[in-house]
Amino acid sequence: MSEPNKQQNKQQKQNFFQKIEHHFVGDGKYKRFFALYEAAATVFYTPGYVSKRASHVRDAIDLKRIMIFVYFATFPAIFFGCYNVGLQANGAEAGVWSNFWTGALSSFIPVYLTVFIVGGFWEVLFASVRGHEVNEGFFVTSILFALIVPPDIPLWQAALGISFGVVIAKEVFGGTGRNFVNPALAGRAFLYFAYPAQMSGDTIWVLDGVTRATPLGVVPNEGMDAMAQQFSWFDAFMGFIPGSIGEVSTFAVLLGGLFLMWVGIASWRIVSGVLIGMVATSLLFMLIGSDTNAMFGMGPQWHLVLGGFAFGMMFMATDPVTAAVTDKG
Repeated sequence: MSEPNKQQNKQQKQNFFQKIEHHFVGDGKYKRFFALYEAAATVFYTPGYVSKRASHVRDAIDLKRIMIFVYFATFPAIFFGCYNVGLQANGAEAGVWSNFWTGALSSFIPVYLTVFIVGGFWEVLFASVRGHEVNEGFFVTSILFALIVPPDIPLWQAALGISFGVVIAKEVFGGTGRNFVNPALAGRAFLYFAYPAQMSGDTIWVLDGVTRATPLGVVPNEGMDAMAQQFSWFDAFMGFIPGSIGEVSTFAVLLGGLFLMWVGIASWRIVSGVLIGMVATSLLFMLIGSDTNAMFGMGPQWHLVLGGFAFGMMFMATDPVTAAVTDKG
């Protein structure tokens, strides 16, 4: 398409939104649906709002772009996580694409659509009642939540968890920018305490009736040596182990996290602090030791690749809303 045609199409879209805007603002007959109008309009255009008093800052990075970058940063974890779900269910002989689509269609896509629709309903409802726009932060909340729950979580539990995260952990405190805890993390914590048997254990991580213990499920019962015999460190680092979709591959998570640090969204100081804290704490527990709890003997190299540590370090601790905004914290 030539440049003049692109400009003409852009102008036609802009004219369309401008023509119907008066129905949604002020005393327009559809003013209660302003949040939906604004959300649709900002998909194509930056809002035409300007600051009324100093300071006036011109910057290419706005809230929308920050959230888009975070959204894209999750893609490596999504793609590999979908493949791994299929791998755990079908085995390597099924092939890469077959395993990927097994994980995507049977697990990630249904969970994500449920989370997006239910959470989006609450976002639009609160935005409509308060008369403000729908914040882009929900796109990130929905994707993060879908990545940290078990792949075979019942959809009604996914809906309940995201409802708690959006309503209780964010909207009750005023919405995006005012919440003191990450909504996706709050929703996951709620599900863990409400349904512990279904959120953790040995039988929830693979599909089609296949039962296999997670590495962290093996350690307390059989010890570190037994876990190391079943799962190599490299397999755990790459993500060829049972677990939540977005958390299994430390390698994929680090790729997304490094991208966030490169574009300046994630602070390397926060990431370094979390990593140093984990190493120091795990070494302390190893020094103390325990005859009854094998988890005391898990070294920092294993903590890095098992469970949700890497994902939490890169995507939760660096959350632009709840993380420290100054170098001193």
